[in-house]
Amino acid sequence: MTGAPTQDAKPWLTVIMPVYRGERWVEQALQSLANQSDDGVELIVIDSSPDNATADIVRRFSGRLRLRLEEKSSLPSWQTKTNKAVEMASADHICWLHHDDLWLEGRAAAIRDWVRAAPKAALHLAGSQIIDEAGRSLGVWRCPFDNDGALDPTMLLERLLVQNFISAPAPVYRRDAWLAAGGLDENLWYTGDWDIWLKLAAQGPVCHHREVTTAFRVHGSSLTVTGSRDTADFERQMQIVLDRHLPRLAAHRGRVHRAGIASIKVNGALAAAASGRLAPLLPALGRVLALGPAGIHRYIRDSRIADRLIPRVRAKLMGSF
Repeated sequence: MTGAPTQDAKPWLTVIMPVYRGERWVEQALQSLANQSDDGVELIVIDSSPDNATADIVRRFSGRLRLRLEEKSSLPSWQTKTNKAVEMASADHICWLHHDDLWLEGRAAAIRDWVRAAPKAALHLAGSQIIDEAGRSLGVWRCPFDNDGALDPTMLLERLLVQNFISAPAPVYRRDAWLAAGGLDENLWYTGDWDIWLKLAAQGPVCHHREVTTAFRVHGSSLTVTGSRDTADFERQMQIVLDRHLPRLAAHRGRVHRAGIASIKVNGALAAAASGRLAPLLPALGRVLALGPAGIHRYIRDSRIADRLIPRVRAKLMGSF
């Protein structure tokens, strides 16, 4: 793509970027979009930063991206900014990219293929590469499915209720499905994305893709790390989502519920351990062992505990987290 992107044709994809003080990484995120050389991709950035540092970087890409920048200090949360951006979006299909994450080479072309093959899918899922502060690869965070294509709705619900195994930058969804689902619950500061994936899964078919076309960055100033220091509220956020969507299961509800509770306790214990409090680890391990062999298998498979934990341990050992 040369020169300013054309604004004439309707974009086929809208990328949403809610941002607050994103000047450290936002240029890398925007560059990863510009590298796709696809002028049918619209980018909406809603910036609530208290100064112009982030917005000034974003504006430098106005000649290379189909860009809409809104500076809205009145919209502090990423959930509120995301819901606003979805309302503004021009395309029928949408995804979001937080300012510290990246698109990998071929992402736009891959999404075109996904949408072309299943245009009515409410949600397309995929895994993400995990990177550290310097952009070094730490591993791959995958969904617990082996196949490409449409997923069985019951299987998806059973597995997704155990743990949010979806990396935020990877999914693509239909705008009308998002609006019909009611968008992000703005009271869920941590589990709003988990909740919306479950709501979108109720709106239509869901497809899975084994291609890895995004990078999810782990670092010490992320919302996951800073927010999880209040362990009780951290666990309460997850409990709300589990309780909200568990009644949709017609069978295996008890087994999924027990695995989901164990997952919540492990997540809370790991958050406490990251803050130097090790006492909750043993009771959390006891919850997992009490599931029995089949339940332990379910927990390990659906929680993606290895995919999520090992890269963070590697980052700690490398001194980049």
